[in-house]
Parts: sequence; structure tokens; C-alpha cells
Amino acid sequence: MSKFLKKIGRIIYTIFESFFRLIDKLIIMPISRLVYNVSKSTSGNNNSFNKLLNRPQFLIIMSLVFAIICFLLIDNKVLSLVSNEAEVIEDVPVKLVYNEEAFVVENVPDTVDITITGRKSDIYLAKQFGEFEVQLNLSSYTEAGTYKVYFTSKESINAVDYKLNPTYLNVTIKDKVSEVKTVTYDLVGTDKLDRKLSVSSVSLDSSEVVVKGSQDTLDNISSIKALVDVSLDSYTEKATYELTSIPLVAYDKNGRIIENVEIVPKTLTGTLVLDSYKMTVPLAVQTTGKLVSGKAVASIMINNSANLTVDIYGEEEEIKNITSVPVIVNVDGAGAESVMNKSVVINRPTGVREISVRNATIQITFGDEEQKTIDVNDVSYRYLADGYTANAVRKDIQVQVKGVRSNIDNIDASNIRPYVDLSGLGEGTHEVEVKIDNNNPLVNYVVTSTITVKITKN
Repeated sequence: MSKFLKKIGRIIYTIFESFFRLIDKLIIMPISRLVYNVSKSTSGNNNSFNKLLNRPQFLIIMSLVFAIICFLLIDNKVLSLVSNEAEVIEDVPVKLVYNEEAFVVENVPDTVDITITGRKSDIYLAKQFGEFEVQLNLSSYTEAGTYKVYFTSKESINAVDYKLNPTYLNVTIKDKVSEVKTVTYDLVGTDKLDRKLSVSSVSLDSSEVVVKGSQDTLDNISSIKALVDVSLDSYTEKATYELTSIPLVAYDKNGRIIENVEIVPKTLTGTLVLDSYKMTVPLAVQTTGKLVSGKAVASIMINNSANLTVDIYGEEEEIKNITSVPVIVNVDGAGAESVMNKSVVINRPTGVREISVRNATIQITFGDEEQKTIDVNDVSYRYLADGYTANAVRKDIQVQVKGVRSNIDNIDASNIRPYVDLSGLGEGTHEVEVKIDNNNPLVNYVVTSTITVKITKN
């Protein structure tokens, strides 16, 4: 045991001896040399100051005092051996403290910036701790109004200066009120829903929610929407799906989201019914442009079929009145050759989410054009204003039917549907142009005469 203590004693002695040697080398010896040189330069003067400088005890005391003064100057940053640096800590979250049950606070940012200044090593330590906290404490304010309030921050390292940007805010505190609002839903992510599926219905577990906020904010609310996301990967077939945690959002009259409101509850539950409504309709080829003189369309084949049908998918209300899908083919200048083939892209009509055929090859054959004249006596009136009656004073209508012989031979008066457009016409007698509804791309109808229509007020 004694050997161990002796060893410890020698280690302590060595440490102190090394420390005093360092002090002697760095402080005592330089000061002693300075005093010696001063003493030497004044050795001719036999005064008390020279005697004082020649005393070792005085030199030791002076060295110690000088060392203490240097330490205090450096420790209090009166003297700096290293330069200070600055660094900006951006987007530090603001913790807002106030009476949330009674008030609404406006004009408070979510984050602020903190500039920290100090020695590089101190800045490094401050960042390593990572405990940057900013607080705006409004708990002492008990009445609505606008107040100038300073931010406070937690300073983890005393050697570093913390400066907030901004340092204060003019905060508006308003009384919190509540109202009951009706909830409707909006569909989001419909562009990612399987095109063969459609939303049949959405049911929410509640049609009303409580909205809390300042009175002027609540007055600005136009609607409360439950955002039903239909883009989930699990929505793969028609079925009924349970909805959970449907987020609620408040909108103003311009469709912008209102942030500074509290909606109770924050989310709703409900059910989503996905259906797959389908209709089968024919493709209807329509031609544009003029053929070469004396030629007409003899036949049209779509993917080698004279009557090709496609399946269309969408909401029932939007597609139930679609009777065909149009395909437009430009035949301007064609007819000199007997056959023309064109590849076309079949566009989805309005309201159709998916179509079973997207591309087709159209084969059009041409023949010599012939014509015949058919007399038609029946005409319909369209777009007549309410409260008026129309009668034809003269309605002898001659229609020229043009096409190849095999196609026009089958046309008679029962196949022709003439009409007149009476939009914008008032009481009196009018000469109006006769038009023909034509859904047959193999024939053309030409009416060169007008009819006289008398419009009377009921």
C-alpha cells in the first residue's frame, strides 16, 4: 500500500513540477529578464525602486499579478485570442403559448431565424446541443387587442450570443367564437383512380361540424369540405370501402384554404361506393373535306368491321345519353384512288373515363357519285322562343341525295329529317333555310330552297 501511495505522490510531484516549470518558463523568466534589463539600465541610481526589483519575492508576486490580469482580460473577452464568427440557424419553430380556449392569435409566423455569434468552438457546441427553442408567451394577456410581444429563446451555451430575427411582433388577439357548419365532400385524386371505376356515392358519418375562430374569420368561410382521396392503391374494383380519418378543410368564397380556424372534429369517417358503369355504343365515322369531283364514299370499314362497337366507362349520369363515339376522318382531295386507309386515335367523349378501343384503322372505298331528288313535306321547328307558335306557309322541300348508286337507292323521304332553326325570330313571317340531320357518312343531302314560316304569339 505504501509503495502505491509513494507512486501516486511521485506522479503528483511530477505534475506540479512540470506546471511550475511551465509557469517559470512562460511568465516568471520573461518578467525577470524584463526587470533585470530595467534594473541594469538604472543601476547607476541607488534608489529604493532598484532595491525592490532585486528582491525575488517581489518578482514572483508581480508575475502572479500579471498572469491573473491577463486571465481576467481574456476570460471576460476584453482581449480575444481568437476571432468571433456568426452563423444563422434558419426556420426555428415558434412555440405559441396562450389561452387556446378563449382566444385566437393572428400574425404569428411558424418559424423565425436565430443568429448565433461567438468563437467557432462555442458555435459548434451550440449546434451540437441542437436545443434551439423560441417561444412567444401570451399567457398574461387576458383581453383581445393588438400587442407588441418579444420572442424568447433558450440559450444552451452562455459563451454564445443569440439574436432573434424578428425580435418582436405586433400580435393580434381576438375572442374565439364557434359556429355549426354543414359539411360536404370533394373528391381528390380522381385522375389516379382506375378509369373503369367511378364513384357511385360517398356517405359521411356527420353532416355538420363545429368551427372555432375569430368572428371575421368565420364570416369569411364559404364551405367546409371533407377531402375524400380516391387515389389509393387498394381501390381496384367496384365495392364499398370504409373511410377513416377524412381531413376537413375550410374554404373562402374564392376557393382558398382558411388556415386560422379550428374544426371539431378534425376528421370524419364514412363509406365510399365504387361502381363500374359501362355502355356499348358504335363508332360513328364522320368525314370532313371535299372529294374530287364526281366521286363519293362507297363504304367505310373500321378494323375490318362495318359496325364496330366499343365499351365506354364513366359516371352513369354523364354517359347514359351517349349514343355513339365519333371518329373524324379528313378526306379532302381523296377519291381518285379506289381505297384510302387511315390510322386514327379514338378520343374519349366528354364524361367518358375509359374506352375499350383507343386506336383504329379506317378503310374508305370510293365510287362514282350519282344523285336523285326526293320531295319532303314534313319539317320540324327548333329553338322557337317560349310563348310562340310556328306554322309553315309554304313547305315544299326538294332534297338532292348524292352518293354511289347502291347507297342512294335505299334512301326515301322517311330517311330524311329536315328542320329549321327559329332561334332569335319573333312574331311575323320569315324565310328560313332548311337543314338536314345526317348521321350517314355514305350520302350527302343538299337543299337549295327555303320555306316560309309564320310565327304567332300565343
